[in-house]
Amino acid sequence: MSKYKISAQQIRSGKLPDNDIKLGERLIKLLRIPTEQPIQLALGSFKQEINVLPGKSSTVLRVSPSLSNNFGLLPRSVLNIKYNAAERTLRLGPVIGVMISRYNPEDPSKPFGSISSFCMELVNACEKLGAYVYFFTPDMIGQNLSTLQAVLYDQEWKKGFVPAPDVVNNRLSTRKMENSPSVQHFMKEVKSRWGTHVFNEKFLDKTEVFDALGSHERLKKFLPESYSLKGFTILKKMCSMYPTVFLKPVHGSLGKGIIRITRQADGSYHTLTTSLEGVKKKSYPSLAKLYSSLSGKITKNRYQIQQGLDLVRLHKRNIDFRALVHKNKKGKWSVTSIVARIAGGNHFVSNLARGGTLSTVKDALAMSGKPSSSRLNASDRMKQAALNIAQGLEETIPSHFGELGIDLAMDTSGRIWLLEVNSKPSKGDDAPLNVYKVRPSAIRLVQYCQYLTGY
Repeated sequence: MSKYKISAQQIRSGKLPDNDIKLGERLIKLLRIPTEQPIQLALGSFKQEINVLPGKSSTVLRVSPSLSNNFGLLPRSVLNIKYNAAERTLRLGPVIGVMISRYNPEDPSKPFGSISSFCMELVNACEKLGAYVYFFTPDMIGQNLSTLQAVLYDQEWKKGFVPAPDVVNNRLSTRKMENSPSVQHFMKEVKSRWGTHVFNEKFLDKTEVFDALGSHERLKKFLPESYSLKGFTILKKMCSMYPTVFLKPVHGSLGKGIIRITRQADGSYHTLTTSLEGVKKKSYPSLAKLYSSLSGKITKNRYQIQQGLDLVRLHKRNIDFRALVHKNKKGKWSVTSIVARIAGGNHFVSNLARGGTLSTVKDALAMSGKPSSSRLNASDRMKQAALNIAQGLEETIPSHFGELGIDLAMDTSGRIWLLEVNSKPSKGDDAPLNVYKVRPSAIRLVQYCQYLTGY
């Protein structure tokens, strides 16, 4: 099925009948669109019978204000267009709905919080590639799922009514919101009613990831020894095997609540715990005392216990690496970027939210002072590890992902390790190393939506 990029344009009232559209004669011939009888015009879940009239410009779709308003179609929208002769349907799209956690119209500079710049980049990417994007929060989902209230960009951010999308990118930032009955019902219904594709449909937890990857022989080499912490026995076993272990909340993010346990020469134990206020230090005369102190936390929240690694460092600060991987325009996993993250001075985690800083992989490893032999082909090896991990998760976990943040580390011998996988990688304003009008990850997301919908 052939497809082409066009720009939608409103014609003043009275200049074009409400149920007619104008397309260039050349485009009508290329798409083999009949002009002698009505056909269906479709945008997301919206459909309406229309007549196609020949016009001059082959790259412009002209519509009446009434038809444009019915479809929620913004003036100057750039979309792809294709015609399905069997269904007699002229389809515009893809329609991309990004499900987000917040919208604050009182703050026009950052209406979506820390991801506001990225949302604007998605708008620009859609204009460049041809797609229709809007943003909606769970409380904008109504009873009639064929129509949503959403936020669109038309010289400014504004609310409007839009069709249910061809693709949903789930960017919800909390599990509570994601697991709410209204959100789960919405995702299920749009899939079944309109064949909507929903990707990054759920959070990953650390135990799930390590269990899934551990079933692949080829991926075990990337996995530190790791278990679900279910009692004192496993804590004792890990602390006797390794001088340092980490306890990580299974549902944690942004480095919150991670506990580093270090065994001392005299048999005592020190802990460092990340918190909003910084790092809290404590000492315990024995592992039993430490476990007794932590038992309340462990009972309340699930933790993963993980082998400590002797990582490359820069001025005694840990370095890890965030690989951002996307499904590309061919539907294949590809690495969009890898950056080094250097822990802040008072933290042992490297998250930007904890004062971490960014660097290129090459510069961070060079500054670490490690011999060139241990840095050999480091970036290429990390890319291959990230691709293997993404493919392994896709093969094992029955959920649809189109974007993953894969956190890797390198030990002092040059070996690559997996730290964790994030299905909602950060889109904060401080994320890119360079200033892009549209960062590559926004382009990749739109291209994948086009792949999913055949545009």
